[in-house]
Amino acid sequence: MALLPQGSAVPSALVALMVFRAPAWACLLCFTSHKERIRICQIFAGTEGPELEKCEEAFAVAFKGLLDTEINYDERSHLHDAFTQMTHSLQEIAAAQGSFKVAFPDAAEKMRKVITQLKEVRACIPPCGLQEVARRFHCRGCYSTVCDLPLDCPVQDLTVIRGHQAKFSCTVNFQLPKEEITYSWKFAGGVRTQDVSYFQDLPQARGYLARIRPVQPAHRGTFSCVIQHDQLLLARLYFFLNVTGAPPRGETELQVSFREVLRWAPREAEMIEPWRPSLGELLARPEALTLSNQCLLAAVAALASASATLVVWVFFRWYFKGN
Repeated sequence: MALLPQGSAVPSALVALMVFRAPAWACLLCFTSHKERIRICQIFAGTEGPELEKCEEAFAVAFKGLLDTEINYDERSHLHDAFTQMTHSLQEIAAAQGSFKVAFPDAAEKMRKVITQLKEVRACIPPCGLQEVARRFHCRGCYSTVCDLPLDCPVQDLTVIRGHQAKFSCTVNFQLPKEEITYSWKFAGGVRTQDVSYFQDLPQARGYLARIRPVQPAHRGTFSCVIQHDQLLLARLYFFLNVTGAPPRGETELQVSFREVLRWAPREAEMIEPWRPSLGELLARPEALTLSNQCLLAAVAALASASATLVVWVFFRWYFKGN
């Protein structure tokens, strides 16, 4: 989205606010320059005198209704274009000896209609995340804001039986940008926390879906997924994995401890892995059939067919050669 031209940008609006102390100008100040407004009144009422002051006052009063207007941030350029057309129209009316007492209210009413036709401001979706799609522009002050929500999402608890599989889905309930989204995973062993100082990176894990198999007691702890857009942090999700279930029958407490130290100590490469669905999962979940998975299935089918053909050919060759 293009920024406003320098001649009518926010700094000019702020300067005009300091000079005239007239917050009622609101959207008019944000999308027109002080020079443009003065020029219109000079055409209507002359370069000086009481009529010029009346014109400026009438301009402010006419647009007072747009003081607290909020618009979708992505619609700024459309509204700026509309105000530019309005200033040209007012200059033409003034040149034709029209009355500013009539022209200003008419222009303000047209701008109200333009604003109602803009895309609506999207609502914030709790409980967390930097939601750029819900950014809004405020005419009172000529600035923008995003949802006042924390970046850290609430911890999600997951209980899994030892030896089974754990899956994590790093998804949010608000719209993410379509490009340059990255996911990174971290782990804090043995604790349920959102304190980032406890976490260590898991560089082998990437993508919004991840799993652990088989789950072991050493995997108990908090997994964190960080969502970024072009290195801008959008949200942090947390999953606390609690592992239940007794150790295999016949193992003593010392054997269990020794086994966990030697075999089940969490290694960075084994802690978490991207989700790669099995054949059964692919057939049960059609959405898992991505282009790469379809190519893989086609390659496996072709290899199986070629192997079967080769076995049959060898058999018949051996059989007829023997006869």
